[in-house]
Amino acid sequence: MGSTFFYTILCFIALTIVAASAEEFKVGDAVGWRQPSQNETDLYNHWASNKKFHIGDSLRFEYRNDSVIKVAKWEFYHCNRTHLASAGKDGTRTMNLNRAGTFYFVSGDPEHCKNGQRLAVEVLPLHPISESPPQPFSQAPAPSPLSFSASVSSAVPLAFISALLISVIVVAIAGLA
Repeated sequence: MGSTFFYTILCFIALTIVAASAEEFKVGDAVGWRQPSQNETDLYNHWASNKKFHIGDSLRFEYRNDSVIKVAKWEFYHCNRTHLASAGKDGTRTMNLNRAGTFYFVSGDPEHCKNGQRLAVEVLPLHPISESPPQPFSQAPAPSPLSFSASVSSAVPLAFISALLISVIVVAIAGLA
């Protein structure tokens, strides 16, 4: 009984670390979710083009007198919604990106959609352990054995890997018991 509790706690810690890496994106940033003007019909494509979305992330739509609907690809390109997959008219709507692949969103007003108020996002697999690029090898002098320097950014991936490894071991041991 006690060991089951211990294994449950270890799995919870591992899942918490994974969930902590998820991001919430405010669609359109300061502009929010609104009908673009004639000069900015590519507003939301441009907004999404410089972002990386991963499984576990979410999109927060903020709007006034409008709505957002998750639609299929055909409905997105034709601004014709035959199925209301997810709709909301309360001014704020958060959509979870729970799988890899493309998600499509349009305004609930077909005219707004035709004027560019639509968004397609490509969702990548889970967040990578480290987003920092590899550093080139340098001939820097070795630190003094008496000095100590720690980096939080390098500790986070180590904690993530450790928690994941512990979870796998716990599941394997629990399966044998």
